[in-house]
Amino acid sequence: MPHLLCGVEFLFMAVSTLLRMVVLSLLLCFGTMGGAQAVVAYVFPQNHVIRTGEIAVAKLTRINYAFANIKDGRMVEGFPTDAQNFAVLEASKKQNPSLTILVSVGGWLWSGNFSDMALTPESRAVFIQSAVEFIERYHLDGLDVDWEYPGLPGAGNHFRPEDKQNYTLLLKELRERFSSEEKTLHRRLYLTIAAGATSDVLAHTEMGEAQKYVDTVNLMAYDYYEPDSDKTTGNHAPLFTDPADPKKISADRSVHEYTAAGVPAEKILLGVPFYGHAWKNVPDVNHGLFQSGLPSPGTFPGYADIATKVLNHGFTRYWDEAASAPYLYNSTNKVFISYEDTESLTAKCRYVKGHHLAGIMFWDYASDPSEKLLDTIDAEFRK
Repeated sequence: MPHLLCGVEFLFMAVSTLLRMVVLSLLLCFGTMGGAQAVVAYVFPQNHVIRTGEIAVAKLTRINYAFANIKDGRMVEGFPTDAQNFAVLEASKKQNPSLTILVSVGGWLWSGNFSDMALTPESRAVFIQSAVEFIERYHLDGLDVDWEYPGLPGAGNHFRPEDKQNYTLLLKELRERFSSEEKTLHRRLYLTIAAGATSDVLAHTEMGEAQKYVDTVNLMAYDYYEPDSDKTTGNHAPLFTDPADPKKISADRSVHEYTAAGVPAEKILLGVPFYGHAWKNVPDVNHGLFQSGLPSPGTFPGYADIATKVLNHGFTRYWDEAASAPYLYNSTNKVFISYEDTESLTAKCRYVKGHHLAGIMFWDYASDPSEKLLDTIDAEFRK
């Protein structure tokens, strides 16, 4: 009998070892296929009804549907087409069962009611209840809080000093409620935030504490230069800081500031833009980079328009080696355009992997219907 037991134990150990080797091989395989880094797309259809197959869900980890609004302290649909679009997105999970779909609330123009909503425990409870009802109504996987920005005016929004602490409390109470709801729903509920990549945002939040309650911090590492607010041209989404840059800004600097504030690198999604910024009346000095300028018509061109209607149509592409960023300049009409392309995006994907960040987030899906930029991300993360 002891010999029989030893034989059974040996067989069990051999099978266990084999299973562990198989599991490890599968994990390595999936990691190679791109399972390590998240690819998060902001989808902003507004009044457009999303068609089946319109979004390449197989290349995405998560969709943040923009935007829900806040009215009378409650979270409400932003557009009449939202219900139809949520149904289409839910059905798309058949093609990618691991896809998660979150609703993003707020945004640049709809952040004006956050401060009042987050002011008291009672007002926060009303909002949180409405958020849970919203998520359950549309069978969503969670919420992305896009408050732009606590303690700051943003697009001329109402704000107050208490926003700093109330922002943390809102996220803490959302996380607590989501954890409770998960036991009833028997599925994970995600909570993420869209965060501005500036020192001002960090100064007006308790980011090191707030990050404890969220799954990812979606770092909006773009719009560092904008024609409407900057009378000087610049790289609006540089990976590294160009020593000649008057602002000394970059995604790398923002990542380091966020990690120094207490946000783990593995929670940071590096935000990239699928659009550009354009200035006019820019003198032909340094091909227009870091020169005076004014907002140009079509100030926010999408990547598709840049690639098909601008590049090689009187514009010459230049590369800022220090910043790892491309830009375009037309010496005839004196227009300067800062944008993201496949070369700069490849560098950012490699930066994400090299610095062990959570992945890439981009705004927004509709700006690149050819999927050229998305394919760049997909190829880099599948290596």
